[in-house]
Amino acid sequence: MKTYFRFLFILFTTLVCFSSCTKNNTSNDNESEETEVQIPLFKVTTNGNTIVDEPKVDAQLSILKEGVVQQESNIGIEFRGSSSQQFPKKSYGFETRDADNEDLDISLLEYPEEEDWILYAPYSDKSLVRNKLIYDLSRDMGRYASRSEFVELEINNEYRGVYVFMEKLKRDKNRIDINNLKEDENSGEDVTGGYILKIDKATGSDGGNYTTINSFESDYAPLNASGSQTIKFLYEEPASDDITTEQKNYISGYISDFENALQSPQFTDQTQGYQAYIDVDSFIDFFILNELSNNVDGYRISTYLQKDKNDKLKMGPIWDFNIAFGNADYCGGGSTNVWAYKFNERCSADFWLVPFWWDRLLQDPAFVTKLKTRWGELRATSLSNTAFLGKISDYEATLKNAGAVESNFQKWDILSIYVWPNNFIGNSYNAEIDYLENWITTRAAWLDTAINNL
Repeated sequence: MKTYFRFLFILFTTLVCFSSCTKNNTSNDNESEETEVQIPLFKVTTNGNTIVDEPKVDAQLSILKEGVVQQESNIGIEFRGSSSQQFPKKSYGFETRDADNEDLDISLLEYPEEEDWILYAPYSDKSLVRNKLIYDLSRDMGRYASRSEFVELEINNEYRGVYVFMEKLKRDKNRIDINNLKEDENSGEDVTGGYILKIDKATGSDGGNYTTINSFESDYAPLNASGSQTIKFLYEEPASDDITTEQKNYISGYISDFENALQSPQFTDQTQGYQAYIDVDSFIDFFILNELSNNVDGYRISTYLQKDKNDKLKMGPIWDFNIAFGNADYCGGGSTNVWAYKFNERCSADFWLVPFWWDRLLQDPAFVTKLKTRWGELRATSLSNTAFLGKISDYEATLKNAGAVESNFQKWDILSIYVWPNNFIGNSYNAEIDYLENWITTRAAWLDTAINNL
């Protein structure tokens, strides 16, 4: 009988414990599901000033985390971007300023101190993640790219959606780490660096025009051009209004010498050919990132080059991949099985074409061998399917858990609607993420074979 009652007691206490534990666990789960992990909120107040595309207007910035103000600063803010300015969701460039509205280097979100910053607005990229993805992949490969973080933006108390807070590309020990070339450095080794050039659209104060003041021209026409297109190199650092005549002559002459060596019959020679002028590894990594994403702007727009003092020409950092990864419906931009560097063959009439460099480099067996080796290394590490799919999944979770996806598309009701230049139109955010994941895995598999067959 005692054994029987002992059994009933144990059964009763077990049921009570199970009920209580289940309730507690359910409560905790619900609390976890209901708690949103917020991403930083940037609040901009312009005090009646209207933001325009130059000049920057005075404003104030507050950065909040979990509803608590973390940082405040005076800023100057303006629209930024080229074709993206057609969209109602604008990107912004801003500089941090002191109490007298003078430029001030400070750290934002614990990034290295600087004064120039960007709030990039993903709009046609409905996944919201393409630029952050490529920048993070580049950094994982050991190549500097802009540090970036998802934030939400309010301007004058109006919610503007999900943004990517980014560093502006510029010469800095924590960004593009090259020599600060001064106006009096015009000869000898002094004049050899540092330079930043761009192959890009001419915008801003030059009114969209290429001039001898802001740029110089390649000696070689792009391959397959159906018109009189040329390749232009814009002065980025030193800027066009700072660079001296001697410095212009040096860097334009260096590019000319490189292109002549690349076109010469001895182009594969280590001392007489192109290798004497360029950092080959940087060219290979730049090629891989543009090809992995099939960047329809790749090599021909938003393309940065740099040359440090007593150093060779390097490609990069990478920039502006919002219509990469299958997000363009023209010139093969949505395809997973074409070479991005062959853009000119598909769109020979486009004003901005790809320099001849890449076709010629791939004619060198040594370059191809290094490319194959590097691709194999990266596919086993930072460019494995696990690596890039893991990043996309993490981004998606961050944005969803913050409620930012829902808020963004309530503000910008564009799911299921074509926004230039969408190659895919998903009826939900999940569909956009699924498309990106399927696209990049299919693209990487194609490149596994295509690079091996070069």
